[in-house]
Amino acid sequence: MYEVIYMKADFEPWWMFEGWEEEVLSRQTFIDESNAIKFLEERLSELRVKYKNETMKKNCFFAFWSESEKLNCEACSDDLQIYHGIILLFKGKPYSR
Repeated sequence: MYEVIYMKADFEPWWMFEGWEEEVLSRQTFIDESNAIKFLEERLSELRVKYKNETMKKNCFFAFWSESEKLNCEACSDDLQIYHGIILLFKGKPYSR
């Protein structure tokens, strides 16, 4: 089973910190790899239009952000960058295509 996950957090998706799944906003599942890749490419295209900044790791983790979208962190006396992350999984594990 393939999954394309969209998350929004104050860390890039490849960190997968404990509790990262609490930041997931949507999860789309696919039986077929080609349908998963097609959906992934569509989501990436949408985010590329919305966000100027992008980075990728291992061809399965994608992060998008805008310099103006930050979260005020009172505990750390700083502003934290908000990232829009896409993760491609296969059988629950990161999947490089």
